[in-house]
Amino acid sequence: MSCCRTRCYAGRMTEQISQRELRNDSGRIMRGLDQGHTYIVTRRSEPVGELRPLRRRRFVDARAVAEIFRGAPAIDPIRFRDDVDAGIEQDADPRA
Repeated sequence: MSCCRTRCYAGRMTEQISQRELRNDSGRIMRGLDQGHTYIVTRRSEPVGELRPLRRRRFVDARAVAEIFRGAPAIDPIRFRDDVDAGIEQDADPRA
């Protein structure tokens, strides 16, 4: 197991692991990912990639969402569409 650990910006620990550790300790690494750990994979002591957990989908009750947005200001749909159209190229060009 690698001894090099660094604190990352989110407050979680990032562990550097070698390509060999990734291959030999995949079970431990997968359990770490399940717990939210991030890993930097190295080859010959050079970083080559990052393994990090994916965000888990969470169910949020529709009533809770409605309560959260109850006090939010109303959105003018025409102004919203104009803003989107001004900022994003949306011409429907077929693929070549």
